[in-house]
Amino acid sequence: MAELTLAPPAPPAAGSAPARPWWRAELPRLLEIVALVGLVVTQPVLDVLGRSPDFFLFHRATQAEILALVALVALAPTLPLALLGAASRLAGRVVRAAVHTGLVGLLFAALAVQAGRQATPLRGVPLLVAAGVVGAVGAAAHRRWRGPGRVLRVAAAGPLVFVALFLFASPASAVVLPRGDAGAGGVAGPGEHPPVVMLILDELPLVSLLGPDGRIDATRYPHFAELAAGSTWYRNATGVSGWTPYALPAMLTGRYPARPVAPHYSQYPDNLFTALGGLYDVHAEESITRLCPPSRCDQPASPAQGLGTLVRESGRLLRQLAAPVDSRIDPEESYRELTAAEAGLDAAEPTPADPKFRWANLNDNQPARFTTFLAGLRPSDRPALHFLHLLMPHPPWAYLPSGARYDAPQDLPNDGDGWVELARQRHLAQLAYTDRLIGETLRTMRATGLYDRALLVVTADHGVSFAKGFQGRGMDAIRAAAGEVAWVPMFVKEPGQRAGRVDDRNWEHVDLLPTVADAAGVRIPWHVDGRSARQPPRERADKRFYDRPGEPVAFPGGVPAPPPAPRPPALVGAAVGERPGGGTARVADLAAFRAVDPASGELPALVWGTVPPDVPDGTLLAVAVNGRVGAVVPVVPRDPGGRRFAALLTDDSLFRAGDNRLDVYRVAAGGELRHLSLS
Repeated sequence: MAELTLAPPAPPAAGSAPARPWWRAELPRLLEIVALVGLVVTQPVLDVLGRSPDFFLFHRATQAEILALVALVALAPTLPLALLGAASRLAGRVVRAAVHTGLVGLLFAALAVQAGRQATPLRGVPLLVAAGVVGAVGAAAHRRWRGPGRVLRVAAAGPLVFVALFLFASPASAVVLPRGDAGAGGVAGPGEHPPVVMLILDELPLVSLLGPDGRIDATRYPHFAELAAGSTWYRNATGVSGWTPYALPAMLTGRYPARPVAPHYSQYPDNLFTALGGLYDVHAEESITRLCPPSRCDQPASPAQGLGTLVRESGRLLRQLAAPVDSRIDPEESYRELTAAEAGLDAAEPTPADPKFRWANLNDNQPARFTTFLAGLRPSDRPALHFLHLLMPHPPWAYLPSGARYDAPQDLPNDGDGWVELARQRHLAQLAYTDRLIGETLRTMRATGLYDRALLVVTADHGVSFAKGFQGRGMDAIRAAAGEVAWVPMFVKEPGQRAGRVDDRNWEHVDLLPTVADAAGVRIPWHVDGRSARQPPRERADKRFYDRPGEPVAFPGGVPAPPPAPRPPALVGAAVGERPGGGTARVADLAAFRAVDPASGELPALVWGTVPPDVPDGTLLAVAVNGRVGAVVPVVPRDPGGRRFAALLTDDSLFRAGDNRLDVYRVAAGGELRHLSLS
């Protein structure tokens, strides 16, 4: 038998190179995709979230959930693109190269959209076209020259840098990696240590409560008027910042904002809760702060909302960042108070006697934190601090004065022709509901015997401007309408106080902690910038306001005058019969009127839609339900949502159970009504 021998492998032909492993060919491409995704997704999202620690505090995010979200933001967008590229190898090298070039071009275009919004006036389709050109040029340069690819491969370290900055250098880092919770305790002084009840409202201008005479409008806000009648009203009270993460720590530490840090106990170890915590039992319901350390108190409010909520809101944020049009990049848009039903809490008992406030039917709409706060308002053997920061009447605006809720589209603007007044109306409607909550607080305290014994504080952290062209609470709004942004309601009822009085001293919200500490018989062991209301008033009359920590802006003090009250259109409340036709309109929520259930606590009270192009801007439309006009609103100039109108129907009596008729009329110059056919 012949012997079988194996010949050695033939040497490679001259000039040829051994084939590289597939992964070595893919690695440079993967690194390029990682770099671009990092610039398009990871950096902008983590930058916004890193500057918004209150986003995580509001959503009760745990450390594990935040780390998981960061990992998803850094890795998840890259994965499908990498898999698409890898799968394209099955079609050959040419297809694989083309797919990679296409992905690079798309990512360059997405990056150009974000850069173009920051650096150019282009928006919408023109910006998309320009970004497409940039993407095509970038893809061509990447394919033709080696330089762009090499730069991208080096930039692949970017996502790691962005994650590190978020975890260790951003304001949100204190929430992810808190460092200590020890704060200085107050020193108990002689005398009584009364119960302390503090209700901090959010985004409430003092002028929203005032009537034409400069007093609390008792018709619209009877319970705020009741509170003023039995407490000291500091009418010249101002917040120190338009942003809660700066304003609330200043209120509870007695110090002006100095650094842009998280509103967290690790950054503010010396605060109201640590000062009173050694002597007082602390029951704290915070919303977008976490100033009360775990060693002092738990946070028994609504359950944690989980990773799914963080991912959903972060995805919404990314869509705003990537859009070719201006959008309001603000995580606060998700700061909606959970209702008691959503949080799985029982409604507070007993129910009020006010028949107009249908609490028995609407208790599911009561905010969860408020329900828990009310349930805890009971006398106790030890001194107790009952603290609630409630995001009311802060947007999203969703409540009518009765407490019924309504839905609204997310893209309704808050500024511009027609929209500012709608925003003000929605704010005032939610404020009227907040007045009901004030009434419930007073009633509960009286029913339990806590009212006469307690120090009661009701205030707000800041206001908001509804001045046309200056809506909001930043420095532009402060310069144009400081009276709406800075001045806030401030009521202090001392133990045993029964008669109301007005004090027009120059109150700034750094005065809150020293005032509460004095009344509670506790000495603050750290330096504060504020002064107690039991001390002589400060001599200077001007105000200190911080749009940015460490950068005070001064403006004149003095009690603001109430803005002129707009007259309701004469048609509101009028009965409307048959009218001649005069065009068409489209209503987005028309189907909601076919099966209304007022007992459910939800009503289709916000009506919005579009009109044809031939209807001029500013044309008045009368919106009627079941034959009675509930609102008269203008057609606003065209925006990305079309030729739009929106009307808030604040009167619950317009609605009935079952099928309701909605009518929209065009109001002519002489007051004649033309019925619009709805679709």
